[in-house]
This record gives sequence, structure tokens and C-alpha cells, in this order.
Amino acid sequence: MKVTVFSTKPYDKEALDWANVERGHELVYLEERLAPITAKLADGSPGICAFVNDVLNAEVLRTLAAGGTSLIAMRCAGFNNVDLACADDLGLTVARVPAYSPYAVAEHTVALMMALNRKTHRAYNRVREGNFSLNGLMGRDFNGHIAGIIGTGKIGEVVAKILNGLGLQLLAYDLYKNPECEKLGVRYVELEELFRTAEIITLHCPLTPETHHLINDDSLRLMKHGVAIINTSRGALIDTAAAIRALKSGNIGHLGLDVYEEEEEYFMEDLSGQIIQDDKLMRLLTFPNVVITAHQGFFTQDAMQGIARTTLENIDGFEQGTVPEANLLRRPRSGR
Repeated sequence: MKVTVFSTKPYDKEALDWANVERGHELVYLEERLAPITAKLADGSPGICAFVNDVLNAEVLRTLAAGGTSLIAMRCAGFNNVDLACADDLGLTVARVPAYSPYAVAEHTVALMMALNRKTHRAYNRVREGNFSLNGLMGRDFNGHIAGIIGTGKIGEVVAKILNGLGLQLLAYDLYKNPECEKLGVRYVELEELFRTAEIITLHCPLTPETHHLINDDSLRLMKHGVAIINTSRGALIDTAAAIRALKSGNIGHLGLDVYEEEEEYFMEDLSGQIIQDDKLMRLLTFPNVVITAHQGFFTQDAMQGIARTTLENIDGFEQGTVPEANLLRRPRSGR
């Protein structure tokens, strides 16, 4: 099956080629991001493969369908960039990779927590300049402190297990309680109680209309002064302008971001020779108590191979009519 792969980086090609060795699909790799202006590049491809920052709005989906595309194979778990209702109307099958390595994102989450707490990023830069002073680098023991986990799916569960091993008391908020978390002694509470009580808050919930800007001026006012907030889920869970105000006031003591609500134009690209036009992003980079990574939480060899394997399995399944229900975001009403 011919599949046009958008937003291809060298590591994407390596992983997908590895997974495709015994399958023999015709994978056409494009560096271009999927957008209205590039959608016609997929003409003649029954399938396309897209990533988290590709645009799959109604305009793009109509162009893809008109060009003969029937399958949208997302090589990621997130799908808030896909107009699912339009895909259904056009008879497009949309599949994703719901789980690959929850350990990758969970471990990166805790790495951000620990770097911020022990100021590793600042210490690294100091020592490289011959400054071995410890002034300003004091952290705190994690043991005995309180962390709040918002979203206890697979990634949130692994985060809970790691933090439990570090001796933190754990609170959680989710619409559905995870029995594995409860076995660890995680206490499920209402969101307001978590905001008021937790010293570290880590976000692992999907982006929906209900969770958009979950962290905002109102929720920040409920939190402990100096709270640490970590977001490795979706950028728009945090109102960036509100976070900047809270950083300036000291209400946020540490902020770790692997995602950003306007990341599409920046993350995963080398813009070191350009002037970044996003004033909020540049303001965040000036704070010594903020660590930003460019959506690399998923980026381990194990996870990349898992993503590629499931993506190719979804393409196989589409041809055979056997895409696993757990991987389907939209099956056309025609039952194709």
C-alpha cells in the first residue's frame, strides 16, 4: 500500500523502515508538515501518515479524500489536531498509536521534576564556566512531600509508581480511578483539593474542551505558593500568559514543559539561526526556574520502534479490515 508520510525526520524514516522490512508497503517520505498548502502532495496515496503537529482540519481532509486517500494513520497518541467529524463524513478511517512506551514520557516527566528541584540545568552551565559555587542551587528532598497527578492512564500510572518509589505522598484526579494507582496508596480527590494541597502538580490528561487551559489564573490562585508544575501531555492544558504571571509573582516556583500551546511552528525544528517571533515562549526562556524541552518525552529508541510497529500494523489492518478497535479514532459509517 502506498502511504505518504508527512513531517518526516531521519529518526522517523529509520524506525518506519525497520518496521516495514517484512511488510513491503510503499512509504513516501516528505519533510513537509501536513497543512492545506501541502495536502495535495499525497494525491494518489490510499494512506497518509501524520504526526502530532500536522494539520488535519476539514480543508486538509477534503483535499486528501479528493486525492484518493482513505486512511489517516497517526503515528502518535494525540488526535486533537484531527477533525474527526469531517473524517467520518468523508468516509476516512483514522487510526492512532494509543500506547507505545508509557515509561518514556513518565521517566522524562520525573527527569524534569528532579532537574528543576536540584537545579541541575543551572549547575551544569555554572561548572562549564568554572563556577563551582553552590549558592542558589539548594533543592529539597522529594521524600515525604505531596505530588498531584492529573490523569492516571498508563503514563500517569507509571509516574505514580516512580514517585511512590521516591517516597512522595500521592494525590490524583481522574474521571476514572486506576486500580493500580489505588494499590500504591494514591488518594483520589477533587481537582480543587489537589490544587490546594499538592506541592508538585504533573499533567497527564488529554486535551479536550473541558481541559483546555486547565491551569489558568483561577486554578493557580488555589495552589500553594511556589508550586512546581510539570506538563508532558498537551501544551494547551496551560494558559501560558497566566503561567508567566504566576512565575513573576513566585506563585509558580518551578515549571517544566515538554509541550507548549503554540509549539507547532517551533518544536522539533532547528531555528537557532532565526529570531523567534513568539514573545511568550521567549519570555518563558528567561526564567531560571523554567526548563523547556521540545516535545522529546516520547523520544526513546524503544518508544520509536513501538510507534513504528503499531503504525504499520494499523496500515496492515486497514488493508485486511482488522484495525484493532483500541487504535481506531473513526471508522466510517460505511464500515469500510
